[in-house]
Amino acid sequence: MSNVCSAFGHREVYQNIALKLDAIIGELIVNKGVSTFFTGGMGDFDKLFSSSVRRAQKINSDIKLILVKPYLSAEINDHKSYYKNLYNSIIIPEELCNAHYKSAITKRNKWMIDNSNYVITYVCHNFGGAYSAMRYAQEKGKLYMNIADKKTAFSK
Repeated sequence: MSNVCSAFGHREVYQNIALKLDAIIGELIVNKGVSTFFTGGMGDFDKLFSSSVRRAQKINSDIKLILVKPYLSAEINDHKSYYKNLYNSIIIPEELCNAHYKSAITKRNKWMIDNSNYVITYVCHNFGGAYSAMRYAQEKGKLYMNIADKKTAFSK
């Protein structure tokens, strides 16, 4: 499998981070061999991240953007063409099939991190799902970057 990057951030983003994301994603593709990007597709940050990956796909068509859902929902079937235009594929990890819906998002986030080489976060406060995902990436020793910290390199 290729190098994989996952991203987690707050539902609302109040900064212009598009250029920063473009630079980081470009660096991962060119210098780290990342060709697969996982997103949860749930809030502002995920939309910005996905848009940046789609811009990179215009330069390198081998790049894949994969939406990782925590559970099956009717919206995927109801809006199939919308999702097909935005993502190369949609997956629901097998490990989540029997997860209670209240824990499914946390378990999905852990699955994404466990199956990634790099993790990009946008975390401004020490609570919530994005913060928990960043802490989990740290605990697992993943290379991660919190772009809200003005960091310019990945660390463990």
